[in-house]
Amino acid sequence: MQHSISKYFNWSKALVTALVLTVSATNYVSAQTATAETKTAVGTSKNCRTVDGVSIVGLVQGPSAAVSDLQIACVFEYTDGDIFNPPALPKDLNGMVHLDEALKGIITDVRKSGKFQGHALETLLISPPKGSLATKKLLLIGLGDRNAFNADLMKEVGSVAMREALNLKVTTVSFASDLKDAGIDSPTALVAENVVLGAFDAYRAQSYLKSKSFSEELKLKKLILLAGPAFFTTAGEGIQDAISKLNAK
Repeated sequence: MQHSISKYFNWSKALVTALVLTVSATNYVSAQTATAETKTAVGTSKNCRTVDGVSIVGLVQGPSAAVSDLQIACVFEYTDGDIFNPPALPKDLNGMVHLDEALKGIITDVRKSGKFQGHALETLLISPPKGSLATKKLLLIGLGDRNAFNADLMKEVGSVAMREALNLKVTTVSFASDLKDAGIDSPTALVAENVVLGAFDAYRAQSYLKSKSFSEELKLKKLILLAGPAFFTTAGEGIQDAISKLNAK
């Protein structure tokens, strides 16, 4: 009798284990399928709205391939191999790696050598060799210590990005935060919202000076925010939230 009970419990345990494994596998496949279904094709764009005469566009594209007068990319303070090794995204998904490789490693070079340290809001303007990028100019903006990152910083980053774009008198600027590339689990919608809010704080300050005849004509016509295939929808929600707040001011 004792042998029969033991056999029964062993059989029950095996059945429960099988059921748990089956449910877990089903959930895993469902999660994988959902992720695949939510990815947006590269090249997809959405004109979110026009604010103060500037079109705000969301685009699924890497910074090396986005067409604009000025491409802005963000980097943290350098640590050895930081854009190539985990937690950074794999090479095929990592826009910063593509950007660095298109420029023959110059981004890694200036960071590793300490010539550009990537302190918060530090900037470096690069003139890409003809044919290397789809943009005419590349501006790096520092994000500081990756371990101390806070999404609030992106409002200041957006302001710096806009001021530099206006100073350079470009008509189109493309912005990549590169946070996901760096392996930072950042709040995508909030980051996009803060970038747009900060950018237009700076734009409106310069526009105010223009109205008082203390600034030249503002040339900017389009602000493009880049997002990875898995984050386009979420980033778009953040952009729309920012636009609503800007229109309410």
